[in-house]
Amino acid sequence: MQPPTHYPKHYCGVFGVFGHSNAAELAYYGLYALQHRGQESAGIVTCDGGKFYKHHGMGLVPQIFNDPKVLHDLVGSMAVGHTRYSTTGSSQLRNAQPLTVDCVRGQIAVAHNGNLTNAAQLREELENRGLVFQTTVDSEIIIMMLAQPQIGGVTNSLVQTIRRIEGAYSLVIMTERELIGVRDPHGFRPLSIGRTETGAWILSSESTAFDLIHAQFVRDVAPGEIVIINENGVTSIQAFPEHEKRAFCIFEYVYFARPDSFINGQTVYDVRKEMGRQLAREHNVRADLVIPVPDSGVCAAMGYAEQAGIPYEMAFIRNHYVGRSFLQPSQLIRDFNVRVKLNLIESLVKGKRVIIVDDSIVRGTTCRSRVKTLKDAGAKEVHVAVSCPPHQHPCVYGIDFPDRSKLMAANNTVDEIRKYLNADSLHYLSQAGMVAATGQPKEAFCMACYDGNYPVPYDPLLDKHIIERRRKLTQTLGEAAAKEDQQIRLLKV
Repeated sequence: MQPPTHYPKHYCGVFGVFGHSNAAELAYYGLYALQHRGQESAGIVTCDGGKFYKHHGMGLVPQIFNDPKVLHDLVGSMAVGHTRYSTTGSSQLRNAQPLTVDCVRGQIAVAHNGNLTNAAQLREELENRGLVFQTTVDSEIIIMMLAQPQIGGVTNSLVQTIRRIEGAYSLVIMTERELIGVRDPHGFRPLSIGRTETGAWILSSESTAFDLIHAQFVRDVAPGEIVIINENGVTSIQAFPEHEKRAFCIFEYVYFARPDSFINGQTVYDVRKEMGRQLAREHNVRADLVIPVPDSGVCAAMGYAEQAGIPYEMAFIRNHYVGRSFLQPSQLIRDFNVRVKLNLIESLVKGKRVIIVDDSIVRGTTCRSRVKTLKDAGAKEVHVAVSCPPHQHPCVYGIDFPDRSKLMAANNTVDEIRKYLNADSLHYLSQAGMVAATGQPKEAFCMACYDGNYPVPYDPLLDKHIIERRRKLTQTLGEAAAKEDQQIRLLKV
């Protein structure tokens, strides 16, 4: 069996500040706390007296803002920040956010977390009207639409723009006078409101960023809500008053959000622990030890061990200082990629029946390496427990595994996966068990990657490079037309 060669990547993190004398510094710390949501690029735009200041770059937040002068020059009491993993558009500097535009409406900056399912259609419509795009990200479509004084002959507004875009989006928008937060009507992505001790307002993808800057969590932005923050306070507009269906991405609870974040009235930590308990209830495995795969499997493993009454040990030790790139020593250290991030305390597992708990298996190659490491260390049995159901369908709302061929569980039975992992048993949490762990009804979630039920229709050809492919096709057709015109002219001569 050939393993898939893909794995899930994070979404993005958005952050905004209104009413703080050093908004850029707060935004920096906010992005630092949201670094887990994207490690490809980051940026901050500030506003001071109607003038925008911007800095962005490729890499991690502390690498991009490593010179104190950079933050010092980002003056103003308003800021919007973004840390990115590319879900539409390739990873390059021109696609880094926040995006800015200077138009008849003034200056606008936009940071976007999510994925638009009608991006190609909207972009073609705008290009046919003469608009010129500078990037290949779907987020630029949003800012271009906001910049238009009219859409379809009608005076454009933020509400009209939001009603035209489809898919998943949590936005932080900054104008010359306001900070605006927006969530799509299904509420795919999280977005929270906080306030500092000095009275500054904060918008953040996750509440964990509030803790770092000593801000208090106020509430979540509701699905379909537009929150406008200015010198007069906070104004709320419901752009989709008749829309009732909710579809919060349940994978936020499983993997993406930080355990210390507070989402939909509960901490991610508590939900993940309950997922582990539920997994132990569903699968009674006789074992001597429960160990997690750090860090994403820790909470579930703790819950599993408590419920099963089996000792818990941190047998895998994570190296927290591994960079995003390093020398590959090829034959010098054959299992370098496995051991550089997690190293096993062999004495804890030798001669033991071990349950290893992880949050998910997408391609399986890493899990297979973990099982091998445990057995090489003398583990008598290795049982794999996964705190979510099998991923069998692509995600088009922001997780970068859009092809079923790259999902192990879409192409293999559980027993085939177990054999590939060389595990003594393999157990996934059921869909019902996963939902039960949240304490919320199934109707509150998007579970398309598990059950194939997509809340928003999408183009089956959609993937992160759709805009770039479309542009390349247009260029090819244009070159062919030009060549044909030239041949006609030569024939006439």
